[in-house]
Amino acid sequence: MPIFQQGSLNTTSLVVPDLYVQIVSPQNLVLNGVPTNIIGLVGTASWGPINQPVAISTMSDYAAAFGAVFPRKYDLGTAVAVAVQQGASNFRCVRVSDGTDAAASLAIGLLGGSFALLISARYSGTLGNSIEVTLSASSVPGQWQATVTMPGLVPEVYRNIPAPTPAMLWQNLASAINSGNGALRGPSQMVVATVGTVNSTVPSTMGPLALTGGSDGAAGATSAMLVGQDVIPRTGMYALRSQGCGIAVLADVDDSTQWTAQASFGLSEGVYMIMTGPSGQAITDAVSLKQQAGLDTYAAKLMFGDWIFWNDQTNGVIRLVSPQGFVAGRLSNLSPEQSSLNKPLYSVVGTQRSGAPASGQTSTYSDAELQVLFENGIDVISSPQPGGSFWGVRCGHNTSSNPATDGDNYTRLTNYIAATLAAGMGQFVGQVINAGLFQKVRSTQLSFLQTLLAQGVLGSLDGAPPYSVICDASNNPFARTNLGFVQSDAQVQFQSINEKFIVNVEGGQTVVVQHQVLPVGIS
Repeated sequence: MPIFQQGSLNTTSLVVPDLYVQIVSPQNLVLNGVPTNIIGLVGTASWGPINQPVAISTMSDYAAAFGAVFPRKYDLGTAVAVAVQQGASNFRCVRVSDGTDAAASLAIGLLGGSFALLISARYSGTLGNSIEVTLSASSVPGQWQATVTMPGLVPEVYRNIPAPTPAMLWQNLASAINSGNGALRGPSQMVVATVGTVNSTVPSTMGPLALTGGSDGAAGATSAMLVGQDVIPRTGMYALRSQGCGIAVLADVDDSTQWTAQASFGLSEGVYMIMTGPSGQAITDAVSLKQQAGLDTYAAKLMFGDWIFWNDQTNGVIRLVSPQGFVAGRLSNLSPEQSSLNKPLYSVVGTQRSGAPASGQTSTYSDAELQVLFENGIDVISSPQPGGSFWGVRCGHNTSSNPATDGDNYTRLTNYIAATLAAGMGQFVGQVINAGLFQKVRSTQLSFLQTLLAQGVLGSLDGAPPYSVICDASNNPFARTNLGFVQSDAQVQFQSINEKFIVNVEGGQTVVVQHQVLPVGIS
């Protein structure tokens, strides 16, 4: 009585009389939508790996992985902090450097340029300068204890390190730091240790001693460095490939010569790139730069260079920061069929146009100015909004000049559906082409689209399904299928965004109001 998985047994060639049990996989295959709230961020930092995506959710996660927020251009932490305040909670952060970054270090037993033990920060950056190492006698006679501390992290304590000779102490200490010493104390997450050539004597106690010489490599950072190189190993923006990001920001990159590269990346990866003009930009300059760049695509959202005054609580100052983090954070906290238009933004103290706090300036955008920006595919953060006196994104458009594709909702919902199909439909490759395969392909897509309809991501005005899927002999003729091709054609109607709401009111003493008389019981 053998048991087989369906497809592994040739049921047309059985000889032995027996009971054959086949396990049949569920026929109703389903697609689970991919996340749409992941923000890819690229910038400089004072700690952490370089050109490697790191997943974080909160500012505490960020501090542990990359250090503190810095009041400087291209700062990764600033963009994360602003986005978190809009409700964002899913990031893939990439730290970049200008190449001058260095890891802090501490040489023990230094003699003529050589040392007994070199302790270096695991990552480059100025945060490594806050690491301290203490060596003291253990509770076990003849053994030692090392303690490594760093602000914001739990101290690492390496106990009972044997030291039969000074040379063995340094070797055993390096082994404990690099490999751990015991089941409860694994390798250090703060430092690495290297044994030197000096046979230094062992002091009775040592420390706490601070590591020194760490540098961030941020002073010479440029827009091109944040864009990076699309070769292995990838750097900058290109390190975000295949990370599942729905939105991406290169912190403070306001160089129009880098817009095309960002837009191309967004198209190839299905990522909505949030870009910005330079601080203090004039409207005419914004229009001119966009036209010169030839930026006309649904994959990018260009924010006008009216930068935002933001209360940096970490550094205790009100700073002028890029609008990118505000927009990215708000979009990530919205379902993909939604627009950023008329949605409140938080922690905006003011803008360059409205004036710095306590300046007394209350300048707003005229309809004519907004029209020039929006006609040219440039969005802006401003107040008031159609819904009231609050800060928000004023248009909700990308850079496309095509009215059918120029909304935030088009970019995000198109990318969402495409990414979900790309993640789930590959299961049908390698299967036999027949009517059963056509039915499974079609039902899988229809089930996913029906879920979107049930959840309000899709909708219709007349109640008819806003989608259709064709996968049968009509679009898969034998001349194609005998070459191994299968084609599925889907049409999906998106919901529109109410951008121009017209309310007609007829008033006056001569107006005759017509009342509709309803049957009894209907109100």
